Amino acid sequence: MAYKSLLTVLTETEQSAPALAQMAALATAQDAHAEALCLGVDRSQTGYYYAGANALILQETLSRAKAEAEDTLHYAETYLNSSGVRWSAESGVAQIADIGRHVAHRARFSDLVILPQPYGKDRSVEAEPIVEAAMFEGHAPVLVIPENTTPFDKPGTVLVGWNESVEAMRAIRCALPFLIEADQVRIVVIDPPTHGPDRSDPGGLLSQMLSRHGVKCEIDVLSKTMSRVSDILNRHATDTETDMIVMGAYGHSRFREAILGGATRNMLEQSTVPVFMAH
Repeated sequence: MAYKSLLTVLTETEQSAPALAQMAALATAQDAHAEALCLGVDRSQTGYYYAGANALILQETLSRAKAEAEDTLHYAETYLNSSGVRWSAESGVAQIADIGRHVAHRARFSDLVILPQPYGKDRSVEAEPIVEAAMFEGHAPVLVIPENTTPFDKPGTVLVGWNESVEAMRAIRCALPFLIEADQVRIVVIDPPTHGPDRSDPGGLLSQMLSRHGVKCEIDVLSKTMSRVSDILNRHATDTETDMIVMGAYGHSRFREAILGGATRNMLEQSTVPVFMAH
């Protein structure tokens, strides 16, 4: 099992290096094709302009978006050309409200989408919709790469967040190529239910399934000593020197997580290691 079609979506050069570096490392390790979609984003909302200004402003914003796309394309081409992997790259222009459609179309035909961390200082407004479009409309797993991380060809230690949800199982199945190659996989169960078929052996059936694939795994049962699950996972990742976290994404609605917060959003904001997500 391997990822043969890798995709990254870039809208600026400042935050592109971590995702490009990780994509190149995986393409080398798995003999995969690396593809970069470089989009210039028209962030204008023409309905708010005064009468008569629309045409002029629209032309200006489109020209700026096209120039940004070409700059990002040149950056990606230069980086990938020096990496020695099989690659392709192209540019395009998308309006902010329509960017999800372009991302989803490409993500649908990719084994794995590798994206920069969507939250943090100087992040663009389209970073979050790009991650969500790849997962929800493109139905592809996403590997989110924080800044200042070292690219890996295969992860040493992988932390798997397991809460018996459909989203978590989907992420685990999609991450099997990583899990099989990892030196160690730690299945993390936080406050397992006291009632239910797995109460006496939390994570046992998942461990059994993974071991049949040759995955070397252990089960870590943790108490909810912190208010947010993401904080517990991040702390445990630090304590165990984890290289990657695997978890299901958006167990609640995206709207609820955007307003009230949630494990997915918090993890994407706080994690200092790559996070593999699927929905």
